[in-house]
Amino acid sequence: MRVPLILGLVAALSACSSLGTGEYGYSAYGLVRVERVRVGDGQMTVVAPRNYNRHRRLLFSDVSDVEDWTLNGPILDGISFVSGMKNNRELIRQRRSADQQVPRFRSDMTPPEITAMLESLYRVKGGAVQLNTLSLKPRPFLGANGFQWDYEHLDTDELWRKGRAVGAVIDGKLYLILMDAARAHYYDAQVPDFESIVASAQRNG
Repeated sequence: MRVPLILGLVAALSACSSLGTGEYGYSAYGLVRVERVRVGDGQMTVVAPRNYNRHRRLLFSDVSDVEDWTLNGPILDGISFVSGMKNNRELIRQRRSADQQVPRFRSDMTPPEITAMLESLYRVKGGAVQLNTLSLKPRPFLGANGFQWDYEHLDTDELWRKGRAVGAVIDGKLYLILMDAARAHYYDAQVPDFESIVASAQRNG
């Protein structure tokens, strides 16, 4: 999303493919192999069907329970994980003095309110000039009653992107996996990986 990852993920932000870091911070990438790995702050684990590139946190300003991956580069595709975000936490670091603020997560949020929070993130931080909800429907996730949100958005770089988020609020915490990719070719190519990762997701503790 358009301002979250500085330096290494600056492109990701302008491409709206990632959540997580804010308006200050430095990032790098590390290899994710085909094995069960912890994501975010470790409250969720997943298995990728192939090697991915993980945004590796280097400064304290990152949001600990949000993690970003990419396969072909953040401009083209990205998968983000939210691993048990607690009440009143934010998806992205933001300055309190900023005129526009992305709402914080609340443990009593409904699926439409969670998707509205994500849409605000795309518009406020991602530079989306148009965002369309394609569908919002119930979907089991991590053994709970969750939701699936499908959407598409046009950014200031004049590239259409498409995404899918699958999530659930469990014990007052938000667990979510989100995929965002260029609508032409890359979205359809990454859907099988995304669905495999969602199916593999497990909670810790």
